[in-house]
Amino acid sequence: MPTNILMPALSPTMEKGNLAKWLKKEGDKVKSGDVIAEIETDKATMEVEAVDEGTLAKIVIPEGTADVPVNQVIAVLAGEGEDVKAASASAAAAPPQAKPQAQVAPPAAKPAPQPQAAPVQPASSAPAPAAQDGNRVFSSPLARRLAKGAGIDVSRIQGSGPHGRVVARDVEAAQSGKGLKAPGAAPGAAYVPPAGPSDQQIRALFADGSYDVVPHDGMRRTIAQRLTQSTQTIPHFYLTMDCNIDRLMAAREEINASAPKDKDGKPAYKLSVNDFVIKALALALQKVPNANVNWTEAGMLKHKHSDIGVAVAMPGGLITPIVRKAETKSLSTISNEMKDFAARARARKLKPEEYQGGTTAVSNLGMYGIKDFTAVINPPHATILAVGTGEQRPIVKDGKVEPATIMSVTLSCDHRAVDGALGAELIGAFKALIENPVMMVV
Repeated sequence: MPTNILMPALSPTMEKGNLAKWLKKEGDKVKSGDVIAEIETDKATMEVEAVDEGTLAKIVIPEGTADVPVNQVIAVLAGEGEDVKAASASAAAAPPQAKPQAQVAPPAAKPAPQPQAAPVQPASSAPAPAAQDGNRVFSSPLARRLAKGAGIDVSRIQGSGPHGRVVARDVEAAQSGKGLKAPGAAPGAAYVPPAGPSDQQIRALFADGSYDVVPHDGMRRTIAQRLTQSTQTIPHFYLTMDCNIDRLMAAREEINASAPKDKDGKPAYKLSVNDFVIKALALALQKVPNANVNWTEAGMLKHKHSDIGVAVAMPGGLITPIVRKAETKSLSTISNEMKDFAARARARKLKPEEYQGGTTAVSNLGMYGIKDFTAVINPPHATILAVGTGEQRPIVKDGKVEPATIMSVTLSCDHRAVDGALGAELIGAFKALIENPVMMVV
């Protein structure tokens, strides 16, 4: 006999909810574990899963309807082999009492046999509409039970429900080896941002044939997910300083000129401005150790060494290899290490341990002539230094205007871990070092 799908109670105190969206339409086949609707309360959005198989015979409460009472019939499910039309007629046995947000008339009542009522399976609540919050992976209770029974870590399963939520069919796919993430993948890397306009809505703005669709690869998706997560979960603030790098440029020229050469005349190293930037930031973190941290909910991770990530552009995206213990390394060692990292990054040959971790990062667009910019913090870092080009600008010295090579830098800070005064102290320490390069080689 047909089954009534009822408005679930999402909490012990819930009396009403809003039926935000139907994810199945009348006539659709439904399997146990399929997400069929989204229900909103004032604090969360939850998904409703079917617990039986069959055909969605009738949607009683249209999407967009507000204040639907708990246990109100919202739809009717016809079982296998049942007459869908007859099941649809049974919906009239429990006419809707809810107030629709839009002007949608409820179906007219007809006498019909009272169908058997069966509860639906609400999925875990989450701040609407993201599928993941920090290190928590959102999944339905049924999916979690199935995953536990199959011995599969639910955080490894790629969700196919709305906004990336893991549902029962994903667990079934995972049991056959499909849709599994790498064992070492961090849950945060699977973050799915709140939905914006759909692909169809965006494409509708442009004439057919006026564009080509270039599918996203894994790197581009990961960049999009992590940086969207960063801007939504990390409270950024920005500090900018201008640095006079005349002494640095002179020291760089002198050091490069004195580099030993091999039998073919190739120098053992060739320092770049960015090598000085990496070293200066590493030493600045040692001078301001309270900024050499990562934020966690349990407490601050305060690091003993300066592990500096350096953004490297590559086809289709970028990657951030880490110069470990950069404060202990010479400028020539940093330079050669970065050249090796850059070459292997562009060939996609870096090992995970070479680009995971770190406490801060450097993003340098100076070679493109960019004067200044702000960079997005790459979790779990607490800061990132955006470096602009070095250019001739007039400065006032001893009451006289004279030219100098000025480089603007902007420090993005995670306000949870680094307060304004602390960030100012860190960028000030960096400025003192970058303007006096002798302090980096003694």
